[in-house]
Amino acid sequence: MALSATIYNVDVELSDVDRGVYESFELKMAKHPSESGEYLVARLFAYCLEYTEGIVLTQGVASVDEPAVLVRDLTGQIMKWIEVGMPDADRLHRASKASPEVAVYTHKEPRHFLAQLAGKKIHKADQIEIYSLDRAFIDPIEAALDRRTKFSLSVTEQHLYANVNGTDFTTVLQQHQLSLS
Repeated sequence: MALSATIYNVDVELSDVDRGVYESFELKMAKHPSESGEYLVARLFAYCLEYTEGIVLTQGVASVDEPAVLVRDLTGQIMKWIEVGMPDADRLHRASKASPEVAVYTHKEPRHFLAQLAGKKIHKADQIEIYSLDRAFIDPIEAALDRRTKFSLSVTEQHLYANVNGTDFTTVLQQHQLSLS
């Protein structure tokens, strides 16, 4: 018998001062049995931090051909490809050819991720946005996440202020560059 996905219903209040995005929405997230809780939380943050018209959660780790999050325009054209975790160089190369914008949100050690990509052939590597979420921030949020969650996120000057079911968390979103050498 195959294990089924666990559904998380998240009521989101988003106040992203940096981008001028202020929204309230309900997000239904399916956690695949092979998906870690940290990955689920990183996917939630990637969705919120990239929130715009046309954004969708894909099947995540269950999909080989799509990233964790996609932004499409009204014609269905991919506008932004958003990966979570530690995608390999080949995947990022294909992503940057398929989409005008690519972003990665990693909950892993960014030095290891950047080292694995260093010197690899990646189309428009210098234009790929890479962000890291500190594990000391992600882990307690994962522990606070319920299948029915109230989640608020405020973003000001790359500082993240999250509230999960009444508990506050804060961190600074770190941005990184791929080494082209």
